[in-house]
Amino acid sequence: MASHGTLTHIPGPPALPVIGHTVQIARDSYGTQQRWMRRYGNVYKTHMLGRWRVNLCGPDALEMVLLDRQKIFSSKGGWDALERLYPGGLLLQDFDEHRASRRIMTAAFRAGAMADYRSRMTEAMEQLLTTWPEGTPFRFYDAAKELTLRMGGAVFMGLPLNGALAKQLNAAIRDEIRAALAVIRTPVPGTAMWRGVRGRRFLLETFRALIPERRRTGGNDFFSQMCLARDEDGAAWGEAELLDQFNLLIMAAHDTTATTLTAMMAALAQNPAWQDKLADEVAGLGDGPLDDAALARMTETDKVMKEALRLITPVPFIPRLALEPFTFDGIEIPAGTSIALNPGVTMRSPSLYTDPLSFDPDRFSPERAEDKRHKFAWTPFGGGAHKCLGMHFASMQVKIFIATLLRHRRVSLAGRATPHWSMMPIPRPTCGLPAVLSAR
Repeated sequence: MASHGTLTHIPGPPALPVIGHTVQIARDSYGTQQRWMRRYGNVYKTHMLGRWRVNLCGPDALEMVLLDRQKIFSSKGGWDALERLYPGGLLLQDFDEHRASRRIMTAAFRAGAMADYRSRMTEAMEQLLTTWPEGTPFRFYDAAKELTLRMGGAVFMGLPLNGALAKQLNAAIRDEIRAALAVIRTPVPGTAMWRGVRGRRFLLETFRALIPERRRTGGNDFFSQMCLARDEDGAAWGEAELLDQFNLLIMAAHDTTATTLTAMMAALAQNPAWQDKLADEVAGLGDGPLDDAALARMTETDKVMKEALRLITPVPFIPRLALEPFTFDGIEIPAGTSIALNPGVTMRSPSLYTDPLSFDPDRFSPERAEDKRHKFAWTPFGGGAHKCLGMHFASMQVKIFIATLLRHRRVSLAGRATPHWSMMPIPRPTCGLPAVLSAR
């Protein structure tokens, strides 16, 4: 890793001893980024969680690093904090190894498999949303996390919604996620990391026991499809590779989707005209199945989802490790430097978006197309070789949720009119977003 001594030529704000800028960034990650960009430009250094990082800002930086035409930016090196819990997943692979795994993973997203996931997801969503309270305040974010966890058991693993194993798996996944975000990185007994490592062990043992049967009989859940997945040359994963890939996948799908659903509901509750517009769109679908054709007609929902992802980006910062020296904005950056990209801040830039802090889904209309002003103006799913394979799956899940909920219910906020969001490391409303559902 590059030391501070090799980065003295790069500007940056004064850092406190030991803690550096950690507290400032944790308290107001977007605000500090925007202030430092105005002061230092698109390249500056910060010290967070014991490491110096060089922040590369704006859509040009996203394009250069994510497309990585020279193959010098390591995702594995950037996400090394996840190595203990999620080794071997796509996020922690680079170049040829990553490309080979991605080719196999793509088979689990083929059209026939997606149709099976959609059918399973629609049934599970209807069952789960009937349990949500009506007329009584509840914490929407917590409910959304529970929904995505239980949905994961049904769609990703083919388990009963209320089965004992699904509950055990959900608890282990929660422990893993908390450990991934923990400050103490050693699994000392009683710490979040210790519980996370224990949760990982339980998950892998459970997945491993299912592999022989799923490879023998198949199934229309995601895990079964991954067990059977092969690329166009017939290559498949070994057991260890399969376990690592699936373990990372269920974590990533759970937290990011819960954030997206919560951001959309907060926006729709604060903008009732848009909520009515989406409810009318859902009513126009009729009572038929939510097939590909029906979901494709949900164009207003698509705009709201894109706007929610722009304002509350589930992965607001993307780390990389520079394997070779490079230059950006005229500044030389040495090999071994930890890099931080900022898609969340970039998507709030007034140079790209009109009145960027306002909720305005029509900015994604064909007539305005503000997201097309730069090929990396809208990047909630990343870009380049590591662009999220599950973006269409996530869109399908969001649309099924909206269609199921707004067909019969209206959502309003029970707490403060404008919820406060903590943006790091994965955005969440600090109040949990108290909400009330009422009959439509």
